[in-house]
Amino acid sequence: MRGKQRLNIWRLVKDGEKATPADVEIPGNASNFPIGPPLQHHLPTDVFGYLENRRKVHEDAINFCQNVLRKKAVDWQAICCNNILRDSQPIHNVDLVVTIGGDGTLLQTSHFMDGSIPVLGVNSDPTQDQEVAEFSEEFDATRSTGFLCGATIENFEQVLDDILEDRKTPSKLSRMLICLNSRLLPTYALNDALVAHTCPATVSRFSFKIKREGHPCSPLVHCRSSGLRVSTAAGSTAAMLSAGGFAMPILSQDHLQYMVREPILPGAVYSSLMHGLLKPDQSMVASWFSKEGAIYIDGSDVSYSIKHGDTIEMSSKAPGLKVFLPHHLLS
Repeated sequence: MRGKQRLNIWRLVKDGEKATPADVEIPGNASNFPIGPPLQHHLPTDVFGYLENRRKVHEDAINFCQNVLRKKAVDWQAICCNNILRDSQPIHNVDLVVTIGGDGTLLQTSHFMDGSIPVLGVNSDPTQDQEVAEFSEEFDATRSTGFLCGATIENFEQVLDDILEDRKTPSKLSRMLICLNSRLLPTYALNDALVAHTCPATVSRFSFKIKREGHPCSPLVHCRSSGLRVSTAAGSTAAMLSAGGFAMPILSQDHLQYMVREPILPGAVYSSLMHGLLKPDQSMVASWFSKEGAIYIDGSDVSYSIKHGDTIEMSSKAPGLKVFLPHHLLS
């Protein structure tokens, strides 16, 4: 990655929000733009004012990162994340993708990336423990964890320089491949997939079995529950861990963890199969028996409708994703 390169910055813009100069490339001399971390803004005590403050901090982070890029001998383009979601076009012909936001921004962007392009996540507004404690009696001031984000505004320029000078290499994270009725879905899951009824108060009815190289290697398990979740190693510290699963080493290759959510009286025969691991040569095959449902990939933004009789197969055979991870995850 030497010489002149093309970089992409992705910005998540909420529906109805007015586009700002961060959505387009602004030519000009880098010396015209001061470089420095965004100012800390006073935190109002009402939640709406607080959210407006967070929006401003996010915009300042975008502007800061753009100013850093203007100093570098690279070609880059700033793109609104909503635009790529609308156009559903894969990302190609770039050497690096930079996302500015949180884990959600990186996850959304990953759905449009193959395994050849690395991504760097910049956490634009990390959670501050002091603020969480200060506002705990009024609202939850927790922001994105930024678990997968390899930089913040405090160290973005140094991390970028390390990448451009080949002093930093990306890690390969496993992703999940999902087929619906033998048809490959276009979205690979970086965190997890949830198969469930669209109404959380309705029982999800399904059966599943584990296959190895196309042949069953477990009994057929019949379930009435609130759904089936399957996670990658990267996603094992999110909803899976909260539900009672275990954290997997983030660089674990090709292993998936699954859990039946809130099973109704599974019985002694099935109880040991409510939670487990899928090996690299195994897949989870589920048959759906509720009237309707959905496959939710990496949260609620990406979903595919399912109906009675549909078959869902999940495995770790998707191409991995190259991510520049924070240092503490690699030590």
